[in-house]
Amino acid sequence: MDIRSTLQALCDAFNAHDPDRVMAFFADDCVLEMPRGKEPWGARFEGREAVRKAIAARFEGLPDVHYGKAEHFADEAAGTGMSKWTLTGTSRDGTKTHVRGCDFYTFGQGKVIRKDSYWKIVE
Repeated sequence: MDIRSTLQALCDAFNAHDPDRVMAFFADDCVLEMPRGKEPWGARFEGREAVRKAIAARFEGLPDVHYGKAEHFADEAAGTGMSKWTLTGTSRDGTKTHVRGCDFYTFGQGKVIRKDSYWKIVE
């Protein structure tokens, strides 16, 4: 598996706002951890359906979300990768978001088994 190419294709799928295309990269027992939440790890979604709902909610909440200036890094031997990006978008209430962040990925059998997201706090 070429993790770096997979990360670019995954970023393209996110920028296409297509949850089904995004989920094609994820394993059935995948985990998604988002930055915001009540726990130290943010919000955690486990399993294909929960992860898909969380991703679809991102597209609904930021209809024009875009992950730009993406850089991808991979450790093929460890089955891990990282994507750095600048997220831009406008929420339904008109609030603009422009923030730098990154995702840490763990792969198993050619699929994403964990996506752990982080982004800067802009004040």
